[in-house]
Amino acid sequence: MARRLVDGFRAAGALVVPVVAVRSKPGQALEPGDPDQLPVPEVGTRPDDPLIVKHTWGAFHETPLEEVLRSRAVDTIVLAGIATNMGVESTARAADERDYRLVLVEDAMSGLAAHEHEFAVASIFPRLGTVTSSAAVLAALDPRGRR
Repeated sequence: MARRLVDGFRAAGALVVPVVAVRSKPGQALEPGDPDQLPVPEVGTRPDDPLIVKHTWGAFHETPLEEVLRSRAVDTIVLAGIATNMGVESTARAADERDYRLVLVEDAMSGLAAHEHEFAVASIFPRLGTVTSSAAVLAALDPRGRR
């Protein structure tokens, strides 16, 4: 699902901001370009994407994410990723606190356990934004309603 969303956003000329979590192993710092801090190739990121490297659950904490979004006049964030009830939820809460409109793509995220994903999607995310499917997002991106 994530690759289809990325491709759809690119086709619509929309911004794609990959976020990777980097946690150094005890006693070992990660260097820039280390394979452990690169986006998953299957998602289809590009070298010119504004890559955000986070060191905590949320993508806003001590990263340039807000600056990247504000500099491009972004007011709506479409969120997908892993893990639904950890990184995605932390980022969604922080985005809500910063007055971004949120679209949370249920079938383009996953949790470590199904019940954790389901709880976040059913109980937390509706309070923060619009919960929808990747098909609905892709249809909204296409002015002719096709995808």
